[in-house]
Amino acid sequence: MARTAWSSAFSHTTREADEEGGLSRVLSPCIEWLFADGGRPFSERVHVAAAAGFTRIEFWTVRDRDVKELERAIRKTRVTVTAFVSEPTGQLVDPSTHAEFLAGVERSSALASRLNAKNLIVVSGDARRGIDEKLQHDAIASALRLAAPIASQAGIGLLLEPLNSRVDHQGHYLDSTVEALALIREVNHPAVRLLYDMYHSIVMDEDPGQVLSGAGALVGHVHIADVPGRHEPGTGGVDWTRQLVALGSAGYSGPLGLEYMPSRETESSLTFIREVVEGEEA
Repeated sequence: MARTAWSSAFSHTTREADEEGGLSRVLSPCIEWLFADGGRPFSERVHVAAAAGFTRIEFWTVRDRDVKELERAIRKTRVTVTAFVSEPTGQLVDPSTHAEFLAGVERSSALASRLNAKNLIVVSGDARRGIDEKLQHDAIASALRLAAPIASQAGIGLLLEPLNSRVDHQGHYLDSTVEALALIREVNHPAVRLLYDMYHSIVMDEDPGQVLSGAGALVGHVHIADVPGRHEPGTGGVDWTRQLVALGSAGYSGPLGLEYMPSRETESSLTFIREVVEGEEA
């Protein structure tokens, strides 16, 4: 099979994938949107994703869901949960919320262990009007320093995710990959890494190759969706071969989280990105 520069950059990951019977292991579908066709029950999506060849999945929340049923589905299929959101999400920019946030990290870490999850996603919360940005930045760093040993003790990582403040999360404080990386360097704990969402980054006019240059070791996970629209790769204007090669060049060799809204049936929506990752001709 011919390989693109993307596959070469990810040689270690793809070699493992070939040995295990397919590159679906390097893709991690978010079952909030993927495999939800026809209103499919949440736990059933785990089974359908596994049947489609995926060994990893992810989601946002277990709120209002049957956790025991979800746990059974995960155990039966033996999938790994790449990440889900630590709850309550809180306002890390506000120190008065930190106690609640830390209690949530402790509970979520215990739940992650039950669900074979490797990481918890954390976000900054909305910017506080009238409060100096440095104070808000420092508050996030403080919260992460306190949360890191809690998650680490349970064997769980913390993924700090910047979100775009232009389209999907207006008012959100942390909308810059550069600032997120600065925070991670300041916290300086191996449990705290970046969740780089390429969709959010490109919406904020960032160049993935530039903002991630030399920072691959600090990236714990990556999300992808096309721009505009947040649909599956291949529906927008992103040059996926170029951008995925940039990820590899930055030193990232982990899975790709498919966090997009399918514009068609899930399995059909996967065709393009599978071809790009596998280096096949479309």
